[in-house]
Amino acid sequence: EGTTEVLRMAETGTWKKITIHTDGGCEGNPGPGGWAAVLRYGDHSRDVTGGEPATTNNRMELQAAISAIASLKEPCEVTLFTDSEYLRGGITEWLPRWKANHWRTADRKAVKNDDLWRQLDEAASRHRVAWQWLKGHVGHVDNERCDQLAAAEIAQIRRHFKPEQLAALREAFIASRDLNRNQANLF
Repeated sequence: EGTTEVLRMAETGTWKKITIHTDGGCEGNPGPGGWAAVLRYGDHSRDVTGGEPATTNNRMELQAAISAIASLKEPCEVTLFTDSEYLRGGITEWLPRWKANHWRTADRKAVKNDDLWRQLDEAASRHRVAWQWLKGHVGHVDNERCDQLAAAEIAQIRRHFKPEQLAALREAFIASRDLNRNQANLF
């Protein structure tokens, strides 16, 4: 259905033009993390935010883009701004090779965060997305807003969990990530 809808939108030229700014971050890497996106359509704007008690900064950058794009209710022409070279490089350069290599890097290792890369690829496939990198923390209003919203998500997590709970979740995250990597590299 999604592909048919995208084709119909392309034929009729009725794409809504959406601008999205995203950011993600972590206190500790891994540690508690937050992500945020600011979506703009004409005079309308919407913030989308979230976080996790144990994650990495790269996972939060990816989650911001996934959640922002997935929140769009119809196929759109999107310009997405990120200050993450990992996100932009991954989606514009590395992803086609990873898919062709069955989610393996050039040196045959499992792609890190492939679960989120797959989600991002799926979410973006319904839209026409132009991926733009911008330097972070230099006064871009929506980028600064995303940074503040992501930091607020981290602060909320820190208020919700005791330090020893966060430490245990961090250790469980590391153990799970290492186990998944070792299993993926067996194939």
